[in-house]
Amino acid sequence: MPVIKPTCLRDVKLRVNIVDVVGRVATLRKAGSRFKGLCPFHNEKSPSFHVDPDKGFYKCFGCGKAGDVITFVRETEQLTFTEAMETLGKRFGIPIEYEEGSGGPSREERSLRQEIFDIHETAAEHFHQVFKSASPTGDWMRAYWTDKRRFTHELADEFKIGAAEPSGNELAATLLRKKHSEDALRQCGLFFIREGSVLGLNAFKSRFRGRLMIPIRDHQGRVVAFTARQTDLTPEDDPAREAKYVNSPETPIFSKSNLLFNLDRARSHVGEGKPFVLVEGQLDSLRSWSVGLKTAIAPQGTSITEGQLILLRRYHTQVECFFDGDSAGQKAALRFLPMALKAGLEVRFLGGATDTKIDPDLLFLEKGLAGYDQVRAGALSAMAFACRALLPSPETATPEQKARIAAELHALILNVESAVARSQFIAEAASILRLPLSALQQDFDSQRLRHERQQASRPAPAPTETQEVVAPPTQIATKDTPEHHLLLTILHFENIGPTLARTLPHEWIDLAHPAGSLLNRFLAEFEQNAWPGRDHLDDLLETAEERTLVASLLFETPKIDDPVKVVNFGLALIQSRSLEPRVRQIELALANTASDSNVDANSLFKELLDIKRQLRAPLRLPAA
Repeated sequence: MPVIKPTCLRDVKLRVNIVDVVGRVATLRKAGSRFKGLCPFHNEKSPSFHVDPDKGFYKCFGCGKAGDVITFVRETEQLTFTEAMETLGKRFGIPIEYEEGSGGPSREERSLRQEIFDIHETAAEHFHQVFKSASPTGDWMRAYWTDKRRFTHELADEFKIGAAEPSGNELAATLLRKKHSEDALRQCGLFFIREGSVLGLNAFKSRFRGRLMIPIRDHQGRVVAFTARQTDLTPEDDPAREAKYVNSPETPIFSKSNLLFNLDRARSHVGEGKPFVLVEGQLDSLRSWSVGLKTAIAPQGTSITEGQLILLRRYHTQVECFFDGDSAGQKAALRFLPMALKAGLEVRFLGGATDTKIDPDLLFLEKGLAGYDQVRAGALSAMAFACRALLPSPETATPEQKARIAAELHALILNVESAVARSQFIAEAASILRLPLSALQQDFDSQRLRHERQQASRPAPAPTETQEVVAPPTQIATKDTPEHHLLLTILHFENIGPTLARTLPHEWIDLAHPAGSLLNRFLAEFEQNAWPGRDHLDDLLETAEERTLVASLLFETPKIDDPVKVVNFGLALIQSRSLEPRVRQIELALANTASDSNVDANSLFKELLDIKRQLRAPLRLPAA
C-alpha cells in the first residue's frame, strides 16, 4: 500500500483552509473567530456545527462529530485516507508525495466510487466535445440548443452541455484506453454490457445515443450522472426511444432521491431575501440561470423527497416553489408542501394556486428576470396556497366541504414543529376559509391529540439501513473519567506531559476506553522524549474514534486557571480507583484468617498499612 509522507500531510493541513472545504458542503457564517452552520452529519434546525480555521478543526455540539480537514473529506465524500489526501491535493494544487518505495496507488487500489467519478468526468468532457465538434451530430445539437431551445453557446460551455452520438462506441473506446477496471465500467451506468462477455469494445452498447446530454452534479460539483433529452437523432432501436428524458440509473455515486440539479451552484447565491427557487426540470433551472436567477434548482425527474429537502436546508431555509401551473404541477406542489413543512423550510408558491398556463421556461424566455419579479409579487404563503388549491371558492363551499378541507389542513399543519408557526397557520386558514378561529383551533387540538395517541400506541420501528442513528459519541460517554481530564490537560498544557509521564504508573490507567488508551500512548511518547506536538498527532491515532476524540478536545480551549491542580485531582482519583479495591480484598482476607491457614496475615497487614499510607498522601506532581 502507498504511504504518504508525514511532511506532505502537514503541508496539506497548513495550506488548505478548512473553511473552504467545509463551505462546499454546508453554508457557514462568521461567528467571532469561528464559523457556524447546520451540521452536514445529522439533521438539525438550529446550527450547532462550528469550524475553527485557526486550529483547523470542526466540531458539532449536537451529534459530537469532530475532526480536521482530512477527516471531513473522508466522511463527507466516503473516501479512504489516501483518496482524501489526493482529492485535497488535486483540488488545491498540492503535490502528494509518497514514502520511498511505496509508490502511488495503483488503479486496483483505488475505490470503485472514485473511479466512477473519474469516468463521469471523462464522459462529460467527451459529450461536450462532441457537442462542439464540426460533425453532423455536433452541428445538429448546437442548432437544436440555440434555435429550438433558445439557449446560448456560453451557457452550454458553462454547464458542459453535451451530445451523444447516434451510433458508435467512441466513449467506450476512450475509457478502455484509460484502463479503467471492469467493475467500474460495468457499474458506471453509461453502458449496456452483455453478461458473460469478455470486456472489449464489442461488449459495450452506449445507454445514451442521439440525445442532448446534461451533466448532473452533486452538491460538491462532481459529475455523478446525466439527463439525456430525446431528439430527432435518437435512433429507433433505443430501448427508451419514446421517453423524452432518460436519467442515468442508480450507481454507487448517484441516487436521484438524494440530489438536486444545480444545487452545487445555487447554494452559493442564496441568502436573506434570496431563496432557493424549486422548478420542475433541469431545463427550467438552466433557463432561470441564463436570465440571472441563480438560485433555481430541480429534482431529478421524480417527486421531491425528504432527503433532498434535508440537504437543501443545510444551506438555506427559504424556498419558493415554481412548478408548472397545470394540474400535474399543482399536485406536485401539494405533495411537496407537507415534506417542506416537516423539514422546517419557509415555503412560498409562485404563480398562485389556480393559474394553468404559467410555464417557468416560457415565462423567463419571454420576459427574462422581470418574469420572476412578476410572479413573485403574487406569491402565496404555504397556507394560502394549500387553502386555495384545496378549496378554490370558500365563499360558496358548504359547511361539510369546509370541515373536510379543515381536516386536511390540520393534517398538514401537524408536520410543523413550532407551536408559534402552527398558531399562525391556523389563524391564516381561518381567515381564508371564513371560519371562526376558535372553532378551527378547537378542531385542530382534537385532531392533534388523536394523532399523538395513535403515535404513542405504535411500536417504535426498528432502524433501517437508510435511517440515521446518531450514537452518543465516545468523548461524551467517557468525559467524566479522570483519564479524559488528564488527556485534555496535556493536550492544552503540553509542558506538563513529561512530568505526568514520570509520575503516573502506566498500569493504573484504564485502557477500556479511547481516552485511557490515548493517555497511555501519549505519556509513553513524553517519557521517551518523542512527543511530536499536538499539531502532529496523526501517526499516534489508530482509529476514527480516537481522531474524533482528539479533535473534539483540541477544538475547545478549556477554562483551566491552574492545570497542575487539575492534574493532581485526576491523579488522586486514579490512585484511589486503583488501590481501594485491593484494600477491600485484603480486609476480606484478614477477616477469614481463622478459617484459612494459608493466609499470611502479617504480610497482608503490612500491605494494607502501606496502601492506606499511600491513600492518605494522594499522588501529586512533584513541585517545580
